[in-house]
Amino acid sequence: MSARSRARADWVGFKTILIREFDRIARIWAQTLVPPAVTASLYFVIFGSLIGRRVGTVGGFGYMQYIAPGLIMMTVITNSFANVVSSFFGAKFGKHIEELLVSPLPNSLIAAGYIGGGIMRGLLVGAVVTLVALLFTHLHVYSLPATLGAVLLTSAVFSLGGLINAIFAKNFDQISWFPTFVLTPLTYLGGVFYSVNMLPDWARVVSHANPILYMVSAFRYGFLGTADVNLALAFGIMIGAVAFMYGLALYLLNHGTGIRD
Repeated sequence: MSARSRARADWVGFKTILIREFDRIARIWAQTLVPPAVTASLYFVIFGSLIGRRVGTVGGFGYMQYIAPGLIMMTVITNSFANVVSSFFGAKFGKHIEELLVSPLPNSLIAAGYIGGGIMRGLLVGAVVTLVALLFTHLHVYSLPATLGAVLLTSAVFSLGGLINAIFAKNFDQISWFPTFVLTPLTYLGGVFYSVNMLPDWARVVSHANPILYMVSAFRYGFLGTADVNLALAFGIMIGAVAFMYGLALYLLNHGTGIRD
């Protein structure tokens, strides 16, 4: 097979995974798109309207406007992770992932296809929640590169996290353990509902060990022009995480971890 034919075949395989993932998201839209919109609405009503009146302003912005980027990013994180972990583990559970792994399609493109599916769902849900946010508060984009860069890198990080979780998981309990006991606490403590500058010194130091804080802050900067962390450091962490986790996912797939066990 010539290099051009191989490249064409690889593209068809990669595109097929993306199309299948998009079809899956669209087919179960009542599970993938509606719940985040409803949950975000409740957050805005309860935290934004009721609690926000007591909080007042944060960083010079109304509380509802301040938490809006954090709520958007929170849904991007959870949905990017959930899409990949459920899709890849479903393929393992259904015993058809082996057919994909023994195909001529390189593992790098298989991983990229699943990651692309997670990014698609993250962006779709993020767009839906952004529309919901506009019903409650005013948002304008302060820096488009920062906004797009933060949401794409964050979605990629947690899509990779979902893939790695699915590779190791042996049952459905193991794909729910990490988001319940690790991902959710880190997200809630990542500056979604508050500025870390409001915390005492010791809590502020602890918060800066949470990588989600950097992602939320970078995304918030894209909308509001304010951040609790150094932006260069935030994007460095995200890019480094994507590179490391992608390499780890490829290593695991190449060695058949979780597949041959």
